[in-house]
Amino acid sequence: MADLPKKMKALVATKPGDYKIMEVDVPRAGDDDIIIKIEACGICAGDAKAYHGAERFWGGPNQPAYMKPPVIPGHEFIGHVVELGKNVKGFAIGDRVASDQIVPCWDCRFCKTGHYWMCQKHDIYGFQNNVNGGFAEYCRLPKGSLNWQVPKDIPMESAILIEPYSCAKHAVDRAQVTPTDVVVQAGVGCLGLGMVGYLRMHNPGKLVVLDMKDDRLELAREFGADIVINPSKEDAVKKVLDLTDGYGCDIYIEATGHPAAVKQGMDMIRKLGRFVEFSVFGAETTIDWSIIGDVKELDLLGAHLSPYCFPPVIEWIADGKLPTKGVVSHVFKLDDWEKAFDLASSGEGARRVVIVPN
Repeated sequence: MADLPKKMKALVATKPGDYKIMEVDVPRAGDDDIIIKIEACGICAGDAKAYHGAERFWGGPNQPAYMKPPVIPGHEFIGHVVELGKNVKGFAIGDRVASDQIVPCWDCRFCKTGHYWMCQKHDIYGFQNNVNGGFAEYCRLPKGSLNWQVPKDIPMESAILIEPYSCAKHAVDRAQVTPTDVVVQAGVGCLGLGMVGYLRMHNPGKLVVLDMKDDRLELAREFGADIVINPSKEDAVKKVLDLTDGYGCDIYIEATGHPAAVKQGMDMIRKLGRFVEFSVFGAETTIDWSIIGDVKELDLLGAHLSPYCFPPVIEWIADGKLPTKGVVSHVFKLDDWEKAFDLASSGEGARRVVIVPN
């Protein structure tokens, strides 16, 4: 067994708003496990919404509870191998790794047919206490987890984007972009900026980006957007309709997590268009569903997690095909987690907020 400390510092969630730094046992490797020393962990929009008590995570009249506290949050992490179970192959002490955010059961209908990201059991790091996450000094990658080597020369600020950029790739893949499409990307936080970079690789006919924050729009333009629109300053629907001779955009990708962006998309997408919904919402969203069927006959597509996306995204980040500069806007120590979560929740001047153990 590796010579690891017995205790570690970790952020532990017990209920909405009740998160605190605690001293907990350092996880140890079973025969099929990997223990990593955390290098960094990003704060996802889902982490922030879970902290603030969104029904999607803690349950309510419309949804069962998904959080299983007490749990160490955080699923966007990278780290270095410090302990290996005797059955683990392909990894060595010191390797830098990233882990797919879901740990599939490999036994349900979805796992057995290759759709592991829709696993019925659905263990995602940082939401259930059998798969504790990365807001800690160490983390266990259990049997069944999907783990990938990360080149050591990729700067942390780029490597930490592997998980969100992998989710971005899957969402864009669902959109089936062609070079003749007018694509509207709504929301360019970290995930949306990853989508912009990957959309640019598809060379769409026109790439339009919407966001309420001008600093994000400026970075989206650097990453390849043809047109940027701030809906708080311009009539985004009118501008897109004018751009398309009144027809509307071919593809609309929603990555804001705000209900208004869903209605906005329904108003600006053309008949027979493709609408991709990616976001995690804090509350129910209501629209006139007749738009989807009777009015426009839309293809409405969901996008969840990042199936089979980690290897190409790691390669594209490493070789610079996917731009990363400026996406990580703030880095906090674990002890300053509250400031980090407040900033990530407000989004003011922040794109991706990252926590490092010490």
